[in-house]
Amino acid sequence: MNIACCVPDRQSFTQLQAVLARAGFACEHFLSEALLLRALRRHAFDLILVDVGGTQPDKESLLSWLNCRIDEHMPVIMLSPPVAAEQVAFSLDAGADDFIEKPYEAIVLVARIHALLRRVNRKSVRRTIALYDFVLDRGANSLQDRGLAIELTPREFTMAWLFFSTPGKYISREAISTAIWGVGSDIAGRTIEQHIYKLRKKLNLGSERGVMIRTAYTQGYRLELLD
Repeated sequence: MNIACCVPDRQSFTQLQAVLARAGFACEHFLSEALLLRALRRHAFDLILVDVGGTQPDKESLLSWLNCRIDEHMPVIMLSPPVAAEQVAFSLDAGADDFIEKPYEAIVLVARIHALLRRVNRKSVRRTIALYDFVLDRGANSLQDRGLAIELTPREFTMAWLFFSTPGKYISREAISTAIWGVGSDIAGRTIEQHIYKLRKKLNLGSERGVMIRTAYTQGYRLELLD
């Protein structure tokens, strides 16, 4: 059993590692979400633990990699100091599977991990999206438009999945960059614009089609469904 631990504080990770080791779990340490996402492109883990420290989780960033992670069977547990109920709901709505406040009892943390793994093994996994005349298949990394296959690069398909899985919601440039390239602000806005331009062209998105990608300078991009 291998667990990915995204914990910015090394001392906190050392304590967490000791708890997991006593329960028979191996774990790998990641200091940032970007480093974790890069690793997920190469390796699969049984579970992901994210310690948000004393800050409110970044919903856009978390949502981006939860929607685009390679292995959808990997559950995510958030660890955080005591916070308001709204912040707990914030994390769960963003896509986390469980939320545990610190300081936690080791026996409770381990029990919650076991319980979550049991639930994940039973739940159905979203592998396809059907929206208007588009069908996206996550297993085959394929997209069809009116039954015809559209050739997309891996990054273009990941971008399409990100938009089609969250229609009507703005996604920031940083969140897109993290989800697709595994980095935050290092990817220039021009690079993202080029990929969105190609996606619009390949899928023939626009007002005539009833589906379009709208740009808002301060908010990012969203897939908009026109009535």
